[in-house]
Order: sequence, then structure tokens, then C-alpha cells
Amino acid sequence: MMDDYRDFVPQVHFELVPIKDLVSNQEYQRSLSMIHVKKAAEEFDLHQVNPIKVSRRDGVNYVFNGQHTAEIIALVSGSRDTPVWCMIYDDLDYMEEADIFANQMKNVKPLLPIEIFNANCEAGSDRELIIKGLVESYDLAISNSSTPGNICAVGALERIYDKYGYNVLDRVLNLIIITWEGEPKSFSGNLMTGLAKLIYTYGDNIKDEVFKEKLGVISIKEIIKTAKERRAGSVGFAEAILSFYNNRRKKGALKWSQLYSVKPPKKEDDPPREETAAPDTDEEKEPLEERDPA
Repeated sequence: MMDDYRDFVPQVHFELVPIKDLVSNQEYQRSLSMIHVKKAAEEFDLHQVNPIKVSRRDGVNYVFNGQHTAEIIALVSGSRDTPVWCMIYDDLDYMEEADIFANQMKNVKPLLPIEIFNANCEAGSDRELIIKGLVESYDLAISNSSTPGNICAVGALERIYDKYGYNVLDRVLNLIIITWEGEPKSFSGNLMTGLAKLIYTYGDNIKDEVFKEKLGVISIKEIIKTAKERRAGSVGFAEAILSFYNNRRKKGALKWSQLYSVKPPKKEDDPPREETAAPDTDEEKEPLEERDPA
């Protein structure tokens, strides 16, 4: 009966092999990244450990998938005598190993950010549940659909929360809603991230009523166009929004220089920055190269 399925079952066996008895010096292997190893070791989870794929040739255990896993376990356990489960092939030659290594991820479908986010919510992750709760408090949902009422840029939500904190993300959502009434394109990743940078930089010097008045008459399409003309990515959106906010304002105009001088927190767990900057004076003008082209 089993012979009917032999073509679909790898001819392997599993063994516990000490890490010191594994070899990962083949030419096709990528260089070992100790930065990755150390970072993964800090978040080590036994349930995330996969078997290491090994080709046993001439009595030597050549790793062709899992060298970083082995090094992570060695670092966490503090010993290269620690055994790891290995999926061992006894009938591969060097060229077959290299071919498997090169093509092992060819047909693997990576998880989408929204799929990872939803799975973390189901796992009870505080970070994802806090973000989800904040979004839903505005009668919005995190989804892969760009229909009204949904936010697709889950990666941007996570980055803003990690980099600037809960309060900044809260204000980003609030300003977008009161200004553009939740238009789907207003929740693009670059726009939200650019706005977060402005909020973190200027704090309470950005007045919600002024923001709504100045930006509410500007279409998202025009903001996108202006942002692309100024600079790539979220910085271009920050500059575009700032130029529209400052347009024809003498009193209370925000300093352009501050946009580039204020640095974000270095760590995810840094406390929120206290806003100590004084309101800008009438005499403050943006550098010539940063002036609003309008």
C-alpha cells in the first residue's frame, strides 16, 4: 500500500544530532549572520524550532537548511553539545543539495502582514490587540480590503505604534478622520507615517482646527502628487502636509528646520518625548529649498 505513495514521501529519517557534529561550510550556503542569531536568541521560542535538513555524505552531516537555527540553539543553550532534531537524507550528492537549497522557498507562499497581525491577535499579543482596539474605537477595521472603513496598511500602524507610541497613532487616526472623513486613500502607509513624524516633531504646536481647515480643502490626490514631487516615501508626505499646513500662515507657522532636527526614539520602548518646543514666531521661515512651491 505504501508503495503507491512512495513518490510523494521523502526518503528521510529523523535523528537527534549534537550541533557540534553538524557542518555548514558548503559554498552554496549563505554567510552566517550573527546579528540575526543574537536577535532571534533574545526571542527564542521552543515551539518555533523546525527540524534541520541534513545531507549525510561520507559520514559527514552537511546542513543545507537550518544553519541559523542550529546557531541560535547553541547560543541559547550555551553549548554546542546540545542536540537538535535533524531530517536526514542519505542519498543526496553535493549538486542535489545545492539545488534544494536554491529552490526550497520557490513555491512557499509568504504570510501577508494582515495574516501575521490577525494570528498575533488570536494568540493574545498585547501589541496587536492594542492597535486593533484603537482602530476599532474609530469604527474602523484592519483589513486587506481597501473599501471605506478599512485600513490596509497594517505595517504602517505597527511601525507608528512601535516608533512613536500609542498617543501619536491615536492622533494620526483622529486627524485623518476629522480632515478627510476617513477616505480610504488617506489611510495609506506613507501618509500615516509622514503625519506621525509631523505629530511627533511638533506635538501640540499642530492645531487640530488649523489642520482641518488647511488640509481639509486639499484632496488626497493632490497631497500624493505634491509628496512625490518633493521626496520619496513618508518624508515626502510629511513635507507636503507641512507645506499645506503652513501655506499663507504668518503667525504659528511651523519651523521647517525642526522637521529634520528632531529625531525619533532610538528604541521601541523609549518613553514618549515631552513637547518642550515653543510655538514658532512670525519671523520663522522655512529654508528656501523647502518652501511650498504654491
